[in-house]
Amino acid sequence: MFKTVVTLLRGRAFEAEERLADRHALSLLDQQMRDAAASVDRAKKALAIAIAQDRSEEQKLAATRAQIAELEARAVEALRGGRDDLAQKAAESIAALEGDAQAADRARAIFAAEIGKLERHVRNQSARLAELERGRRIARAAQAVRVARRGRLEEAPCYQSTLSEAEATLARLREQQAEVCAAEAALDALDAEPTAENLNETLANEGFGPPVKPRASDVLARLKEKARA
Repeated sequence: MFKTVVTLLRGRAFEAEERLADRHALSLLDQQMRDAAASVDRAKKALAIAIAQDRSEEQKLAATRAQIAELEARAVEALRGGRDDLAQKAAESIAALEGDAQAADRARAIFAAEIGKLERHVRNQSARLAELERGRRIARAAQAVRVARRGRLEEAPCYQSTLSEAEATLARLREQQAEVCAAEAALDALDAEPTAENLNETLANEGFGPPVKPRASDVLARLKEKARA
């Protein structure tokens, strides 16, 4: 019984861990990528230091070979001048320097191979990190789209509006605008209805009944009558 209870608790803990990881997958990915990026940066710095050290060893080796060449030339001159003692000392120094140069060559060959491995490793890690970055951007965009399509923001502040609320507000505005347009049309129609005075004038102008207002033709006819009198 105890074993069953322990197994059940372990199973519940695993399920809770999985749910927590799923719920915060993007945050978890962000942190993992920050850790990975920091690791890659450390590798790049270590590689840069190794390359700088290798170049320093190359310069030292070149200086050693130049010193060997100079000693050989001077030893030859000493032999020609009958100074075998000086030539002997030069030969001993040359032998020691050549031994150092050979050891440095072997060390540099091993170092160069290690640097090549490190460079390939850093390039591979950088490429994988860049691919992860692209995948993270896609995952964030997909998550934003899913949240937007649900019409709510699960982790958004309470004061932040949703698409559904905006659509409802727009619908209310359109309804209010339609009502205002209808009211304005009704007012225009009322203003366009003729009054009794306007209607009398219209009928008079059409020749039905006496004119309501003096007309120029009537005034002219009256003037002509006065002129004839």
